[in-house]
Amino acid sequence: MSYVGSYLWSLRQKVGTRRLLVPGAQVLLLNDAGHGLFQQRVDNGVWELPAGACEEGSDFAGTAVRELAEETGLRVERADLEAFGSLSDPDVHTLTYPNGDVTHCFALCFVARRWSGEPSPGRDEVTQMRFCALTDPPGPLHPPTAVVLEMFREFSSTGRFQAR
Repeated sequence: MSYVGSYLWSLRQKVGTRRLLVPGAQVLLLNDAGHGLFQQRVDNGVWELPAGACEEGSDFAGTAVRELAEETGLRVERADLEAFGSLSDPDVHTLTYPNGDVTHCFALCFVARRWSGEPSPGRDEVTQMRFCALTDPPGPLHPPTAVVLEMFREFSSTGRFQAR
């Protein structure tokens, strides 16, 4: 779904650019070499993981599945998503968009190692995508994405769910 007509868009019609609390999901998609799929945003050119806001009636896993498909053309099964962390620190995950909208995001972060389909950047949001080593992501990197990568490294070494 494009932004226009989405749940978040409908709220913006009522509250303008005021800070909104927004639940959402991020997906760290890994290939066989352990490289992650990064995408470059259309609006500001930064690189990030596929991610997005929940819609009415959706849950975190459903949001992850939907956003990955919309932004990359790839499909993942809910059963192949593994939650490794949650990012909600307002100092890290408060975003101001080019149009002035402000969101404080609460994201459940998933890793997926299996998927299907052919990569196809979602035109409305993504200019390009590529798999990169997690230790050498493309730049400029979206600051919350850098934190999510740190969380995944910690999760991978300890097995403990990360919350920041």
